[in-house]
Amino acid sequence: MSTFPVLQIPRGVPMLPVRQPQANIPQTRPERERLRQAVSQFLARNRETIVPPLVLDELRKHAETMIAETGFNPAYRDYAGVLLNNEVWREHLATVPYERRLLLLPKCLRIEDKCPAPFDDFGLLCKQCGLCSIQDLQEEAEKLGYACLVAEGSALVMAMIQTGKIDAIVGVSCLSVLERAFPYMEAAAIPGVAIPLLQDDCKDTGVDIEWVWDVIHLTSDDKTRRLDLDAMRREVDTWFTRESLDAIFASEPEGQTETIARDWLARAGKRWRPFLSVCAWKAMQEDPDAAIPDDLKKIAVAVECFHKASLVHDDIEDEDATRYGEATLHAEHGVAVALNVGDLLIGEGYRLLAECHAPASVRARMTKIAAAGHRSLCLGQGAELVWARDPQPLQALQVLDIFRKKTAPAFEVALRLGAAYAGAAADVDKVLVRYSEALGIAYQIRDDIEDLDETHAPGDVAKLRPSLPLAVAFERSKGEQKAMLSKAWRRELGTDSEAEVRGAIADLKADERCRNLLESYKEQAIRSLPDLRNASLKGLLRRVIGKIFSLEIKGWCSEFEARNAAGGEARAAAPR
Repeated sequence: MSTFPVLQIPRGVPMLPVRQPQANIPQTRPERERLRQAVSQFLARNRETIVPPLVLDELRKHAETMIAETGFNPAYRDYAGVLLNNEVWREHLATVPYERRLLLLPKCLRIEDKCPAPFDDFGLLCKQCGLCSIQDLQEEAEKLGYACLVAEGSALVMAMIQTGKIDAIVGVSCLSVLERAFPYMEAAAIPGVAIPLLQDDCKDTGVDIEWVWDVIHLTSDDKTRRLDLDAMRREVDTWFTRESLDAIFASEPEGQTETIARDWLARAGKRWRPFLSVCAWKAMQEDPDAAIPDDLKKIAVAVECFHKASLVHDDIEDEDATRYGEATLHAEHGVAVALNVGDLLIGEGYRLLAECHAPASVRARMTKIAAAGHRSLCLGQGAELVWARDPQPLQALQVLDIFRKKTAPAFEVALRLGAAYAGAAADVDKVLVRYSEALGIAYQIRDDIEDLDETHAPGDVAKLRPSLPLAVAFERSKGEQKAMLSKAWRRELGTDSEAEVRGAIADLKADERCRNLLESYKEQAIRSLPDLRNASLKGLLRRVIGKIFSLEIKGWCSEFEARNAAGGEARAAAPR
């Protein structure tokens, strides 16, 4: 078996208990996104009459009107009010210098039973232990120039406002605390943007890190902050119709092989990689609304050519019969034809890069980027193929290293090609490499987690390919269970063993560990961005993570009791 290099797992997020979402927020991400869009559209229609600062009753009235007009559940009124208030103040916040902002974090983000940090009159004194997200958020905010408090309490917020040094507040908290602080912010006409906690309790909670980072970095220097990423992604999708592909390739297909290749390019796909190329280019433009040049379309299609070629070859090597819910290319046309089509797509990708009207040095740089990515992908696939000859249990780090080589390169190539075409400097390249590695690993972990769903198309667990949940489960197992999972790794179980393997993964909580690793790598991607000097690229890459990954908000935290004068620990009013 091949030797896998050591891959460092980033500092993780805490293991959070699963709690039931409350009925006063949308239960699914698509529904929350629809509500956000409805709030934004409602504000656009009523911009002349909805003028900040809004008193609490006024905000609730507008939220009720918006809910009534759009037909959303009336129980969402308070959540809609938070979104409406955020939207009202968002552009104002962007104009406030970082050093005039306050980041207010709740102490319940800490791991209460393990947190070594003491309290003083101003809240938690973080000891930088790395057990929770407070350290990263506080460090980044203070580096930007924020004042930062880890505390709750309207009196403390009011005291900070009265110093005259705070012109905007970014608050992370539960709904009840936000409500108590709101009148003070409104009275002082202080813009406030609120990010709700992810759990409905006040101990060991969590927060949508991407959302917080997006807000605390919001600045008028980011020229992309108003970009409609969904609309941009829809535009990229239009480039992959047969008509658009023929126009981008500037020719009609020459024979059946080229016809099959373009049909395969046009077949279903998420198009994240070509979208990322466009994002990188857009972020580096003085005018992010500028029309997309034809050369960038060629680069985006080249990225998809490389990706679709790798899928053709992977499907043959893995003996998969379906892709996108349809027959794979080799199942439909035979192995020989599929191999040839995959090779053609690789050639077409390099041809499109070479035909760009960019300086020779830029075209050479793009070719080098694509070749390096192609090489890394083949090494990762090769390691997996060597393992498949004599399958043995893999450690989680070994599986993650396969992800680093097989999945991350496609994201890296996409981003670096877009940036190279825009004329990015070498320091940007270095950040994109780190960002892409974490993003690609997180993306593949998410796929592995989805494969655990029995309603999902057969994946790595069913096929008994290197799977992170299987690796984590094996590391945690003992006795008969370990023997069974060892046989699964060695492909010595029958075809009816999938349910047993899934059951062991759930019993050993390997799926929970994988979800925490997913969050860790998403955070690592975000933590790679501070070295970027380009505010637009930094902001856009943060928002891209939110588009690629969905995050379920579990509910609002329970009511806090009054804090004592010494800033002692909070106690939940409701029984746990």
